[in-house]
Amino acid sequence: MPQFAYFGRNANREPVEGRMEAASVANVADLLNQTGITPVSITEVPQVQQASEVIGRLMGKERVTDVDLMMFTRQFYTLTKAGVPIIRALRGLELSTQQRSLKKLYVELAQALESGVELSQAMTRRDDVFDPFYISMVRVGESAGRLEEVFLGLFEHLEFQKYISEQVKSALRYPSFVVLAMIVAVAIINVFVIPAFAKVFASLHAELPLMTRILMATSQFTLTWWPAVLAAVVAAWVGWKQFLKTEMGRLKWDRFKLRLPIVGELIEKGVLAQGMRSLALVFRSGVPVVQGLTLSAQVIDNAYISQALTAMRSQVERGDSLLTASQRSGVFPPLVLQMIMVGEESGTLAEMFEEIGQMYQRDMEYGLKTLAQKIEPILLVLMGAMVLVLALGVFLPMWDLGKAAIK
Repeated sequence: MPQFAYFGRNANREPVEGRMEAASVANVADLLNQTGITPVSITEVPQVQQASEVIGRLMGKERVTDVDLMMFTRQFYTLTKAGVPIIRALRGLELSTQQRSLKKLYVELAQALESGVELSQAMTRRDDVFDPFYISMVRVGESAGRLEEVFLGLFEHLEFQKYISEQVKSALRYPSFVVLAMIVAVAIINVFVIPAFAKVFASLHAELPLMTRILMATSQFTLTWWPAVLAAVVAAWVGWKQFLKTEMGRLKWDRFKLRLPIVGELIEKGVLAQGMRSLALVFRSGVPVVQGLTLSAQVIDNAYISQALTAMRSQVERGDSLLTASQRSGVFPPLVLQMIMVGEESGTLAEMFEEIGQMYQRDMEYGLKTLAQKIEPILLVLMGAMVLVLALGVFLPMWDLGKAAIK
């Protein structure tokens, strides 16, 4: 997602500047207006500059990891709960850490606060660490005087995201290894095995079966045109990445992922669990419904579901109830709609969204545990088909030649 540098003024007419990731200039202006900042100028940061900054941070080992951010959030929750002033807390953390990336972060935030900038505004200067959702939630905590609750909620939110990420990686590790092994095996067979057999078959001047001719033609094409094939693969990969960077491309791909067999349902449950828990966090922090939908749309890692939440926000702004907007979105099953109705009527939306998020999380965890069992038969069939093709292509002509020699 592109980055935009903005300059504006807050409610006190004080200058505010920073960076933000968003889909377009209009989205940046919308987010700034919702947080009480009147934008004066918004310009897109060139991709070359973004890349050089990222490389510079990596080369200088100044990257703050997700675990570092979780630790930072937990520490701030503990310190704000104990009533320690933020600047004093930052200076203390600066002295206690030996990690260069965190030490620099603490120094930058403390210096910004000492110059009169609020914590949320100081965080906008480190958009490589704090995303718009994180910054917006801190801003909500500052305005409502509930920083302690916000930091605790953010820590639980980050912990949940990390847990889901690790569960997905663990579930996909075995299938990924098998697929990679199959790709390597096919490459070795095409480059080394088939050419050796092709020389033997050519010396015998015998008519070869169709499958053997196909394998030999494929191997010959790979050996002759491998630079062109490699260039085509790289070009296709770069083109695909560029397509995903466009708003339409990301929307179509994220919608297609939800329709994939076996994994599509798991992806949808994971995304909805993420969205529901973020809604629970913002509503628990006292954020209005419209702003809460906007913030949750930012944090969801699926453009299709994010677009549905944005559409719900527009309908709520026009006066529709949250239940009506949820029904029109088409992304929630009847059980979830009933829970939203109960939460809206009883004023317990935060609790209901937390329950929905936990329900989706449990379903996704069960699906991840059984994912390998569902994929394993498909992998076995693919491996069997590969072995069958090789057997027919390589050993069938040898078998025919052996029978001919016996006769």
